[in-house]
Amino acid sequence: MNRTAAVALFVIVTTGQWSHERFAVADQPGAPPNILLIQADDLGYGDLSAYGQARFDTPALDRLAREGIRFTQYYAGSTVCAPSRAALMTGLHTGHAWIRGNGGLPDGDVPLRLQDVTMAEVLRDAGYRTAVIGKWGLGQPGTTGQPDRQGFDYAFGFLDHRHAHRQFTDHLWRNGERVTTDLRQDYVNDLFTREAAAFIERNDPRPFFVYLNYTVPHAELRVPDDSLAPFHGRFPEQPFVNHTADAKPTGARPDGASLGYRSQPEPHAAFAAMIARMDRDVGRLADLLGARGIERRTLLLFISDNGPHQEGGGDPFFFKSAGGLRGIKRDLYEGGIRVPMIARWVGVIPAGRVSNHPWAHWDVLPTLAEIAGARVPGALDGMSMSRALRGESQPTHAFFYWEFHERGFQQAVRMDRWKAVRLKADVPLELYDLEADPREERDVAAAQPEVIARIEAYLRTARTESERWPVK
Repeated sequence: MNRTAAVALFVIVTTGQWSHERFAVADQPGAPPNILLIQADDLGYGDLSAYGQARFDTPALDRLAREGIRFTQYYAGSTVCAPSRAALMTGLHTGHAWIRGNGGLPDGDVPLRLQDVTMAEVLRDAGYRTAVIGKWGLGQPGTTGQPDRQGFDYAFGFLDHRHAHRQFTDHLWRNGERVTTDLRQDYVNDLFTREAAAFIERNDPRPFFVYLNYTVPHAELRVPDDSLAPFHGRFPEQPFVNHTADAKPTGARPDGASLGYRSQPEPHAAFAAMIARMDRDVGRLADLLGARGIERRTLLLFISDNGPHQEGGGDPFFFKSAGGLRGIKRDLYEGGIRVPMIARWVGVIPAGRVSNHPWAHWDVLPTLAEIAGARVPGALDGMSMSRALRGESQPTHAFFYWEFHERGFQQAVRMDRWKAVRLKADVPLELYDLEADPREERDVAAAQPEVIARIEAYLRTARTESERWPVK
């Protein structure tokens, strides 16, 4: 096969530099692989059975974990959607990125700028054909963040985060143009799987980069009846009711997206069914790679954008969605930012590995650039995690950094075994020993003044000022 080397990238974690030749495609030395990067939406660290979920099974993702490597200390870019996805796309953490929070503008989210260099631009410039499918959320139509202005040859799905609150909608966007969908019949994630498969199957000599973003299990909690039926009556239920969203008053958008999450009589069943259906579809895409004979030339990555939500009937405590970690979405404790990461590349990544190597969303861009033989942009916060991907010993960051602005100014730092959290500007840091206390239950700041001093010194250099995201 020629440059159509396929890389199925479900989740990969590594640090340091690697040689592109070491990761040459199995049957074609030196050929860059295809890359399939799949991201779930609000999927918690404990929401896959490979990570301990006991109330339902995710057999396809579990199989991918057995066939590749599963990372236990991988971090999202933020604890909410937009800044996390910006960190993934640009290789910058929230102390340096242009987008540091959801919203930020009267009519929606802050878009990426033309000067922001994205993962798609890096791979396109290296000869890849590029697609974003599903939830984008980094630029609405006509803005500088529109996907075709950020390195994507093809785009299909939601451009706006609030629109993506609908699992059934009357329209989506294809290459900047509005396309009509069936509000009653078209489950958007089925459309995303179909579009991803079609892009993979295109007759094109170039390698592909597919960035596939499911809106699962983000609220609203809705799924087709054939997936919901096996979970009827399986769990105790507390119906979620939102009459405003159900009513669609005069002046509302036809798809109701501006009205919040619609009612769900069986939120537990719907939540489990959504993840089960996504798992099925991820399995189908993995099978497609095998059927096309390219799974040994495909890097497949599976990640999530932040921790589990408690919206629209979501119940992360019933499902233990944070996997025993403290916090959920919008928290900077581990449950809000530590997420699943699975990577499979048959014949390259050793099968059956579990790695506790820490890395984060901002490391994915330089890692993929090195795999692809692409030029790595300068001044990134991320670093290539190549050796960790192979299950080998590799250095990582001295510090990981997050900041969050929805509840005032909050910060978090990971330094080796230590995790520091600041819940308000100018208040003392909390400190946790993640090796002895992974649930972050015992604040040991008073007993570790030297550790606190090192982290405080780092924090003085960790961020640049942002007029839009000030310290307050």
